[in-house]
Amino acid sequence: MTALSFDESGVDVVHEGTEFRLEKELVEDATEKSYLDVTDHEVLKLIEERPALSGEPRRIGDIL
Repeated sequence: MTALSFDESGVDVVHEGTEFRLEKELVEDATEKSYLDVTDHEVLKLIEERPALSGEPRRIGDIL
């Protein structure tokens, strides 16, 4: 399971026991979208090859 924690400057991630941070600029470059328009599902897809997505995707702008 992967846990995501969003803030204005990036995402704190815990994936398979490993903690790391994805900076805002990295997320924007990887998705080619504004950070606030990226969804939580898109971030999960950056981390996991086949993420178990559930529920509706939420924009980071709405989460913050």
